[in-house]
Amino acid sequence: MIGDFKRFDMVRKPLTQRRWLTPVTWALSFPTKWKHCGKIEKRDMDGVKPPYLLLCNHNAFLDFMIMTTAIFPHRANYVVAIDGFIGIEWLLRKVGGIGTRKFTNSIQLVRNMAQMKDEGQIVVLFPEARYSLCGTNAVLPDSIGKFIRLMDVPVVTLLMHGHHLASPFWGAEKHKVPRLHAEMRLLLTREQTQEMSIEEINNRVRETIVYDDFAWQRENRIPVKSRERANGLHKVLYQCPSCGTEYRMSSGGEELWCEHCGKRWKMTQLGELEAVSGETEFSHIPDWYEWERENVRREVLRGEYSLCVRARVDSLPNARGFIDLGAAELTHDMEGFTLRGSYGGEEYEEIWKAMSLYSCHIEYNYKKRKADCVDLNTITDTLYIYPEGRDFSVTKIALATEELYKRAVELKAAAEKRKDA
Repeated sequence: MIGDFKRFDMVRKPLTQRRWLTPVTWALSFPTKWKHCGKIEKRDMDGVKPPYLLLCNHNAFLDFMIMTTAIFPHRANYVVAIDGFIGIEWLLRKVGGIGTRKFTNSIQLVRNMAQMKDEGQIVVLFPEARYSLCGTNAVLPDSIGKFIRLMDVPVVTLLMHGHHLASPFWGAEKHKVPRLHAEMRLLLTREQTQEMSIEEINNRVRETIVYDDFAWQRENRIPVKSRERANGLHKVLYQCPSCGTEYRMSSGGEELWCEHCGKRWKMTQLGELEAVSGETEFSHIPDWYEWERENVRREVLRGEYSLCVRARVDSLPNARGFIDLGAAELTHDMEGFTLRGSYGGEEYEEIWKAMSLYSCHIEYNYKKRKADCVDLNTITDTLYIYPEGRDFSVTKIALATEELYKRAVELKAAAEKRKDA
């Protein structure tokens, strides 16, 4: 544990949303729904009443407001990462927030959610645990099926389309996007959560939480007319498909370009890419992103993935704010993450094995330092790590984390198979 700081109290009992705050949440949320979303399509929801588990996809802060209107007239408890509590812990607790640290295995979080279920509440979970990087579904934990079995309540999903277009995670601008759409449906009855196997539940959830905002935009002919619509896109598309160079992409206005070879692409109002000259390697942004993933996976399978950089580190032990831990060294390689530094005259080392992280949280141009960072968590601390220099991409780090986890799972399964043979 780094430093002698007071830690966020994860054991403290969550509160049901204070009734005087419920109308406030409606007043803040319904105007947004009326402006952007219109009617929320509901399927198989007749007779579904709290308590139930609500699983939502995650693209922008807009998700919370649409979700609040979708469950009207009921209130809920929401799982919120600790960075959401900064400076307003008292308010988020009273509005029903349940604190957590991203991508950690917390028994206490499960207990807190089960406790609110037992009190008859809707429990809201964003199982992707981060905003989507390019408007498509992210990896889900293998533990989701076991958790659903434990909760022993109906499972409802809320799939929202277009929120990434209105507020792209990589973008510096918010865009006007008319006709956003949301679908709310009963996924599993309480009886099904007990009758189905864990694997069957996992498969059902993964088959349902599938979306692609750019494909949805194209199919519904919904334009984004902002002249800054491509600004920041290079944060996700960090590798040039023309020359293969990494970390030399840039963007601005309506264009994306490679500083190494000079190739340029224009982003159309319908979210497609068109090469200014020559071949358009990828017109669909998620296809470019998945191409980068495959390149990272090949590095991992060859055993060649490695990154070692100097970094600045901020700690978030509680909701009071960040603490500057100074400089450190971040290593990300075939074994996982290692962070080494010193604070208050004492050296520290934090290790996250590849098998322990199925994904990780990243940020672009994050609040305090206005720079890209990786967010790594322990049960008692949240560390925002800002690599220095230019030869890295936090997007690649996130992709590598997922591919290293897959490889570790594959190696473990192969070893168990040999052992049983």
